[in-house]
This record gives sequence, C-alpha cells and structure tokens, in this order.
Amino acid sequence: MDFRIFRRIFQSPAITSFIIFLSVMGPGIITANVDNDAGGITTYSLAGSQFGYNLLWTFIPMIIALAVIQEMGVRMGIVSGKGLADLIREKVGIKLTFLMMIALLLANFGNVLAEFSGIAVSAGIFNVPRFIALPIAAFFVWLLVIKGNYKSVEKVFLLASSLYLSYIVAGYLAQPDWGIAAKSVLIPQISLDPIYITMVIGVVGTTIAPWMMFYIQSSVVEKGISLKNLKYSKIDAVFGAIVVNIVAFFIVLACAATIYTNGIQVNNVADVSRALAPLAGQYASILFAFGFLNASLFAASILPLSTAYYVCESLGFEAGVSKSFKEAPMFHGLYLGLIILAVFIIMIPSVPLLSILYLSQVVNGMLLPFVLILMLLIINDKNIMGKYVNTRFFNIIAITTVIVVISLSIGLLITASVQ
Repeated sequence: MDFRIFRRIFQSPAITSFIIFLSVMGPGIITANVDNDAGGITTYSLAGSQFGYNLLWTFIPMIIALAVIQEMGVRMGIVSGKGLADLIREKVGIKLTFLMMIALLLANFGNVLAEFSGIAVSAGIFNVPRFIALPIAAFFVWLLVIKGNYKSVEKVFLLASSLYLSYIVAGYLAQPDWGIAAKSVLIPQISLDPIYITMVIGVVGTTIAPWMMFYIQSSVVEKGISLKNLKYSKIDAVFGAIVVNIVAFFIVLACAATIYTNGIQVNNVADVSRALAPLAGQYASILFAFGFLNASLFAASILPLSTAYYVCESLGFEAGVSKSFKEAPMFHGLYLGLIILAVFIIMIPSVPLLSILYLSQVVNGMLLPFVLILMLLIINDKNIMGKYVNTRFFNIIAITTVIVVISLSIGLLITASVQ
C-alpha cells in the first residue's frame, strides 16, 4: 500500500488548519453553550410558551452581537495574556474594580443559585428528591474541578456542550409551523407591554451574559493559546455564538409550536416537559428534560468557576483549574464556598425556584452594558492591544449592543410606571 497519498492528505494546509483548530477549540464553544443554562432554558421556554413565535427575531442580532463580543474576549486574552478582571483593575484602578466585582459577585451568585435550582427542578422531573440530587450534583461539580486539570475539565465541558443537540431534536419533534417561524425571524414584532420588554431583556441577558466575558478570556489565557493561533480561536468564538443561538431558537420553537399553540399555562420547565409529552411525543418530553439536567449541571460547574476567576484576578490572587489548593487557596475556596452556599439555599423548601431562574437573567441584561463599556475602553487602548485594537465595525456592533440593552432597561421602567 502506498502511504504517500495519506501523508500528502494529512500534510495538506486544510487538514493542518483543521488539526490546529481542534487543538485551540474549546473556550468559545463552552462559554457560549453555558449561556443556555438553567435560567436560559427557563427563559426561552417561557418566551415560546407565552409569546409563541414572536421573539424568534431576536436571535439574528444576538448571533452577531455574541460573535463580536466573544471574539473581542479571546483577542484580548490572547494578545494581553491577562484575564478581563486583571485588565479592568489596571485600567480603572483597584477601588472601582473592587466595587464592580462586589456587584458582579452578587449578581453571579444569583446565577449560581439559578443553576442549582435548575438541578432541583430537573430532579423533580425524574422524581428524584432534591435533598438527594443536590448534594450528589454539588460533589460531582466540585470533584470535576478540584481533581482535574484544564485539559481534562475542558473535555468534559465539550462533551456536555454536544448534548445540547437534544433540544434541536425536540424542536423538530414538536412539528413547528416553519412558515410562521421564518416570518417571525424576518419581521420583528415589537410591543411596549412591560411583560414583553422584560422577556426581551431576559432573552438578551441569558444569551449575552456578563460572566461569560470574564470566563472566555480567562480560559484562553489558562489554555495558553498563542498569538499565531488567534484566527483559529476567533473561529471557535464565532462558531460557539452560532451554535448556542440555534439551540435556543429550537427551544423557543418547540414551546411555541406546542404549548403556546394549544393555550397551555406553564410555570416552569417541569410543566413544559410534561406538556410536551401529549403534544410532541414522549421522546420530545424526555429529551427536553434531559437537556435541562445537562445544562444545569454544566453551568453549575462553570458559573462558580467564572466567579472565582474574576474575583481572584481583580484582587491579584492566583487562579486556575490546573493549580492546586495550596497554590490557589482563594480560587478553590471561593469555588467550593459558592457551591455549598447555593445548595444550602436551594434546599430550603419555600425558595421560589422560578423567580430565581428568571430574574437572574433580567439582572444579567441590566449589568451587561457596564461590562461592555469597560471592555470597549480596554480593547481600543493601543498600549494594551497594539495593532489588535477594535475595528470600526466591531466598535459599532458593541456600542449598538450597549445602547439597545440600556434602552430596553429604560423602556421597562417607563412602561411599568405608566401602567
């Protein structure tokens, strides 16, 4: 057998580029997919159940905005070799950074609560008591990070990302009206109803969340991606933005085609899963519930990790999954503390799980502009980024995102006060 043919194939530029991409792939896809966490899936489910196909138009601009924001994150991390919190401290000083980190810590803890409340809801769908499911989940999440290194943890996260395909299958099984869906994507339907505006803020907040900007940058720094591989990391970031919005699109689609069309009232993801069984089939119901459990566990690992990253970076402490407890006690201690506290709170029977899931996404939407403004200040600083500063196009997209989110927040306050 002549092996020269195979040698030429594997040495071709296309194959070489693909292999390099596989080695770089991870931060963009993982960060984007965690946006479809427990709070996100709940928000998308409610969006489809309450508004039908009407909010599908939001995913086109969100793909563009998320792709640009993620690309900015990987570019800042690779060029500077520092996490976002570290750069913010250098840019605006320790006092302002500390105040911002406190606000983000509180908001992110709400997100961590949302993930563990998602685990509790998932356990309920499969008839497992929360006092059994939560401690087991917490131990799994802690063990994954404390006993692994960056490469092993990333492999688990990439596997979890691939399991989101269950929602695409569930969406097809729901047999949506593709004509109405296409029309809703191309022709936005705007309403001044406070509930509608709140839902739009929630959808934006869960698709483009403040924590992800810190996590993606810390990930590329810890992974050690070199400047020569920047273009491959950019592809990873853009690809992640596309995939996560496709999954979210199908979640809304599934609920719009079944629950909204049949006028069924739902209050949480458990209701959605049960409602799908007679409308779209038992497989759709099981896939939806399984996807929610996977998303909750996945994000319950990432969200505390993201928080530990940016708090430690902003205060100058050692941080990183590959570092031991002795090397980074603050990082590992904060990670464990957030998990234990979240489980303790969610174990309380009277805790309003749905409110935690939904409102945490709205808070994300309101915090987003402030983090984006700081990112823009840094990425346009030639002393930090050199020739890799933002192009005019990227600045337009990022600034437009800031303006839109601020406008949505102000619109919510005005319409709510009028009514």
